[in-house]
Amino acid sequence: MPMICVETRFGRIGIQETDDAITAVVWDGIDEGRPTPLLREAARQLAQYDAGARAGFELPFEIAGSAFQKAVCAEICDIPFGDTRTYGQIAQALGQSAQAVGSACGANPIPILIPCHRVMGANGKLTGFSGKGGVETKVALLRHEGAASLLI
Repeated sequence: MPMICVETRFGRIGIQETDDAITAVVWDGIDEGRPTPLLREAARQLAQYDAGARAGFELPFEIAGSAFQKAVCAEICDIPFGDTRTYGQIAQALGQSAQAVGSACGANPIPILIPCHRVMGANGKLTGFSGKGGVETKVALLRHEGAASLLI
């Protein structure tokens, strides 16, 4: 599977493609294979996001996992730039438990592009992040998006 890497303020981010869809984001990735037009576009959009010139991503994603995992990722994609939602709010929208949403969020294979960093615990409590650096990276992403005031 080809991968392209982008140096960002959040670290070296690798973006992976399978069958014309983005399937994974990994920290400290290594360029693999020949970059496809989709990977070049994903790298361009991520660099724009890092520079503060883009608030969201317009890319095809393919989420490995259950229908529930895909539904959680779709809800996460609907969270606007600079805003947050709680696991409970997403759970209510899907008719599921907050714990199940938390597990699905933690299993998001495409962090940043599918912005799971915008999901918080009850009452806006800061929770973990699966990317390199954990909570510190989550905080950096939220600050980058202007959501830092939500962390106070």
